[in-house]
Amino acid sequence: MSDDAAPIAVVVGGGSGIGAALVAAYRAQGTPIVTWDIAGGRDLTCDVTDPHAVERAVEETIRRFGVPRWVTITAGVGHGGMLLDVAPEEFDRVMAVNTRGPWLCLRGWARVLRDERQPGSLVAVSSISARLVDRAMGVYCASKAALSMLVRVAAAEWGPLGLRVNAVGPGVTSTPMLGFGSSPSVESSPWLAGVADRTALGRLGEPEDVAQVILSVHDMEWVTGQVVECDGGLGLRSPINAYGDT
Repeated sequence: MSDDAAPIAVVVGGGSGIGAALVAAYRAQGTPIVTWDIAGGRDLTCDVTDPHAVERAVEETIRRFGVPRWVTITAGVGHGGMLLDVAPEEFDRVMAVNTRGPWLCLRGWARVLRDERQPGSLVAVSSISARLVDRAMGVYCASKAALSMLVRVAAAEWGPLGLRVNAVGPGVTSTPMLGFGSSPSVESSPWLAGVADRTALGRLGEPEDVAQVILSVHDMEWVTGQVVECDGGLGLRSPINAYGDT
């Protein structure tokens, strides 16, 4: 890649949901984009829970496309279950995808940017569930809380290298992860309708909403170590009076 080539972006988990929306947003603005996805990304297939697969994907990305300026990790998995009932194998799987995998990706790219002495912006997708207690979602909440803290520590450690590390924290977003089909909507579930009603802006989040926030965070050159929540106001509800007086 020539020195005057346009800077590139990498989206891990770019095959669906928020990742796919971010890929589309990058393409719309003309940014060269490299996608990784376990189901077969447009460019590279990668299982983020496998450290060797992550290393290979990093090396292949550099060989074929160059060193990115912006890296976003959107890969993740949902999970529901009461803590008393969750099997250890389920716990390990959720933590592997939602915490260990993003850490492997963040670490892999941070090492490259350090060695290349190139500044960069790294963003991971966390969740408002990292700070809110969701009954029957304890393992998911814990995985995202751990990811949010990893982002903060990484920002402190890698700031002197010229790297910014942030996260975004979506609320309930209309993606296949919800388990209500490929395009979940309030019509598909009374539960989703209730969530939309409790959201200050009166609707579910869309992947494009979160993608817009991710792009903005990448552009904030004096922001690092933050979890920027983008939930339409869902997290504003009081835990004491969660449904309001009505």
